[in-house]
Amino acid sequence: MTNFVALLRGINVGGSNVISMAALKECFTEAGFADVRTYIQSGNVVFASDSTSSAELEVEIERMLRERLGADILAVVRSRDEFAATVAAAPSDHGSAELLSDVLFLKRPLTATEALMQLPELTPQVDSVSAGPDALYFSRTVVDSARSRVDRLRANRLSKRMTVRNWRTTLRLRDLLEQER
Repeated sequence: MTNFVALLRGINVGGSNVISMAALKECFTEAGFADVRTYIQSGNVVFASDSTSSAELEVEIERMLRERLGADILAVVRSRDEFAATVAAAPSDHGSAELLSDVLFLKRPLTATEALMQLPELTPQVDSVSAGPDALYFSRTVVDSARSRVDRLRANRLSKRMTVRNWRTTLRLRDLLEQER
């Protein structure tokens, strides 16, 4: 079995798609996934599956959430190796004390190159973005974070085709994926 993480977009944000992690875990377990664990309240589910296709799991999980919970939720699924490759490819300063850093996990078939072309204008010397494997790395300087144009990114139609995790959560999910159970 392979370890995967499902990154669910918009769970428990702003009062919409309110789903308890216990209900989410139960949903995954009843669907036949093994070693199901959730991390924080924002829709991070680590699980094991016999499947080898992240893309097939995305379709299956989105259908499952619609049928069992009545919620249309975007699921971005990565295997342990895919997730580790995304973390390893991050810029060397990503997550440094001077930056507020996020990973924008892209819903396939959207590529990082396509996503970069659709980004709104960002603030020079404050915002930075670079491409990685099926993800974008977005950072803004701590000292000037109020000048960041990250809100333009969140309002962009591109945001409907990705889900965002901060760097600390990304690293914790990587660690959870590495744990053998």
